[in-house]
Amino acid sequence: MKKRLPPLNWLRSFEAAARHLSFTHASEELHITQAAISQQIKGLESQLGTTLFIRLPRGLRLTEAGSAYLPVVHEAISKLSEITEELFGQGRNKLLTIRVNLVFFINWLSPRLQLFRDLHPQVNLKITSNIWFDGADRKHDADLEVVYGNGRWSDLEARRLTWDTLFPICSPDFRASLPDELTPELLQKQRLLHVIGYEDGWGHWFNRMQVINAEFDQGCQFDTLVNALEVAANHGGIALGRSSLAERYINEKRLVRLFDENVITCEAFYLANSKTKILHPHASLFIDWIMSEVESDINNINNKPLYN
Repeated sequence: MKKRLPPLNWLRSFEAAARHLSFTHASEELHITQAAISQQIKGLESQLGTTLFIRLPRGLRLTEAGSAYLPVVHEAISKLSEITEELFGQGRNKLLTIRVNLVFFINWLSPRLQLFRDLHPQVNLKITSNIWFDGADRKHDADLEVVYGNGRWSDLEARRLTWDTLFPICSPDFRASLPDELTPELLQKQRLLHVIGYEDGWGHWFNRMQVINAEFDQGCQFDTLVNALEVAANHGGIALGRSSLAERYINEKRLVRLFDENVITCEAFYLANSKTKILHPHASLFIDWIMSEVESDINNINNKPLYN
């Protein structure tokens, strides 16, 4: 049989008195009499069958049981207060904070974002950017986050957003400087642009194109694909495009593909949130919207069969 939980007022009185080590200060904080605080704590001690405080002439001291109980009660009251505020109070008007990988925001999310704003004008957004997702040092300070990786994070709920293919791209002018009969083998000797942090980079592409033990230049490296694409568009070399991110450049004819072959990648963009943090009241609206965009994205429709 489950033991009956103590009344919430008793727990609040205990938590305040334990924090202040004073019935007087607890009564001032909770706006009830000191006698009421004392009575409620006696009731709590009686129900628990143990003493929580040692009463001293000039204050209080927690017993071993009281010291163990305080952090549990404090966390429970704080969480209940936080959830109540977010669900029913001014929390509904709080900004929905979304941290987004920079290249994904520029090339995928920003052209679509106004669609969400038109559908849900009541949702106030705060969007910040990241370049790389540091799984070892994340703080979960955003409500939602668009991250890049393999999708296997034990403390995150992750929803896949992209099914990309990889292909070399460069500006039309740079293409004109290359051999007409270009092969993957010949590409090793060209000016390749590298992005730090991708597991599936040029080495992966050459391997999938049957160029074994490829030897290629490592001289120009960038910390984000945004920079590599811009340098490529300005005739600075050949970038390894990702289909969901290079489409705008290709449509604008700033970049052209060098080969028709599509190489799949084990990595993707994901919309993630902490499994332990209470979701913002409006987070589900953004999640539902972006997943509907993902389902209708022509890049994903074309490439998903390649992953089966």
